[in-house]
Amino acid sequence: MDTSDQRRKRKQRSLKPTLHFFSLRSLLYFFSFFAFFFILFRRNTPSFHPVVVLPGSSAFSIYRQFTGEVTRFKIDDVVLFPDHILVILSGTGNWNGIGNGKGLECVYRSNDTDSGGVVEERSEAVLSVDEYNDIRWLVRCPLPPTNFSSVVTLRRRDTNLVVDTTEGELNSWENLAYEAVLDGDTAVVFVKGISHRQDKASDPTRFRCHFGFGNQKYILTSIALTAAQEVVRCALPKSFETHPEKSQGIRATVSFRIPMRNHHRTVFVPSVAKLPISKIEIKTPKHDLCVCTMLWNQADAIREWITYHSWLGVQKWFIYDNNSDDGIESVINNLDVEGYNVSRHVWPWIKTQEAGFSHCAIKAKHECNWVSFMDVDEFYYFPKTTGRDALRTLVSNHTSSPSIGELRTACRSFGPSGLRSAPKNGVTVGYTCRLQSPERHKSIVRPEAVDTTLMNVVHHFHLKKGFRFKDVSQTTAVINHYKYQVWEVFRAKFYRRVATYVADWKDNQNEGSRDRAPGLGTEPIEPADWRLRFCEVWDTGLRDFVLGNLGDVLTGDLPWGKYLGHINSEQIQ
Repeated sequence: MDTSDQRRKRKQRSLKPTLHFFSLRSLLYFFSFFAFFFILFRRNTPSFHPVVVLPGSSAFSIYRQFTGEVTRFKIDDVVLFPDHILVILSGTGNWNGIGNGKGLECVYRSNDTDSGGVVEERSEAVLSVDEYNDIRWLVRCPLPPTNFSSVVTLRRRDTNLVVDTTEGELNSWENLAYEAVLDGDTAVVFVKGISHRQDKASDPTRFRCHFGFGNQKYILTSIALTAAQEVVRCALPKSFETHPEKSQGIRATVSFRIPMRNHHRTVFVPSVAKLPISKIEIKTPKHDLCVCTMLWNQADAIREWITYHSWLGVQKWFIYDNNSDDGIESVINNLDVEGYNVSRHVWPWIKTQEAGFSHCAIKAKHECNWVSFMDVDEFYYFPKTTGRDALRTLVSNHTSSPSIGELRTACRSFGPSGLRSAPKNGVTVGYTCRLQSPERHKSIVRPEAVDTTLMNVVHHFHLKKGFRFKDVSQTTAVINHYKYQVWEVFRAKFYRRVATYVADWKDNQNEGSRDRAPGLGTEPIEPADWRLRFCEVWDTGLRDFVLGNLGDVLTGDLPWGKYLGHINSEQIQ
């Protein structure tokens, strides 16, 4: 009969093979686990090349060493502009470092190889990074060095990160569908290169809109209802009407027909435009009066402009930022925190002011009864009024008839007024000499009255049938346009103009137009008598109005005085 000691020994002998098996398997797992993290660690150390191209991959991943955190982004598209490259990203997850672009670099690859077949790479710091349309990011890169390709990828040198990517599709800015938005039961697509005719509509039957997941993958088509300038409006596909959530993030483009001898050829426009995410709209009363503008590098000027017009009754601001790099985002955020209700809209598309205003007219329609389209150097002045909310009162008094869809106010152009440097207390107080006769006019419009083509020229829109415009008497209100400021400020205009149909200052075109400074020419060289030009009438009306109504009773200080800075000449150049 077995003793307990014998049974215990037999049990130990029976377990030994099992324990031996688990020891071998555990050892194998351990070495496999170690090898995996060793390879991952080696790939994330500076001794290895920091950019790895994954053939056939459309996404790049950013691995955070030790933490195992992974954030994935995709390079959707690359757009080549005359003075920079725009990289458009989409993806999921959070990457704190992308917010300011610090340490982020654009990587370019040489078009040649050395004797060993190695391709040289160069990198440059990014120009700017911006969040865009809630679902995408914009990274602006310098143009590539000579004999190097456009942006291949992005990377960070200051952290242990590896960026894996393939090159996004390169698009030319001269021929591109660049923006899309839903407007009721229609889709509006903004397209560069299909029509260069200002203030004229095109035949919509030549155009179609297409929706899908990218070039060559468009699965839905609809007819165009209107086409004018850079804007094509199409009927919304039925599936989007019944299920609007299906349109979110869908790419949109336009095709057009080119007549041939016995047939026609259909051309699809390359596209980076995606329909935005639909947000739940909370029904709130509309603002009586809003303002929309497009600007570039106006951080030093925008506070005076917004503070003054808010005092006059403006309740909401739409700021379309056209690639500013002077810290204006911080200024706008501060103004919004202070209660001025200012929103910044990233608009990276150069020389598209008219299209941007069309876009704003759609956006503002849900929030505003009236919208003024004006520039940051334009200020309303009321010769016979001294009270607050004068501009909002003007709109109310002049629009009692439901048929009025637009108010037009004449602009008076001011010159440098003898100054050699920017006025310390702002333009409204500093510039007091102007031309005798008004130039052009600017408009306040009722968004519902804007024509479906969304056509606009020099800040005024075409109206739907049944609506009319009304001129405001110059004895009631005018706009002081500080168009020709001191040279250090005016010189910034030579960099680029925002309007589509207005020639840049360096272009030898339309030199006699009112859009240009008479006799200035095409070079940013200060004329000897610049500070004395454009001075036919001394006009201190707005200066006195501002000092009397917005100045501190005891000190005379103006609300924007302490924020005014000096223009950085390096940025202007």
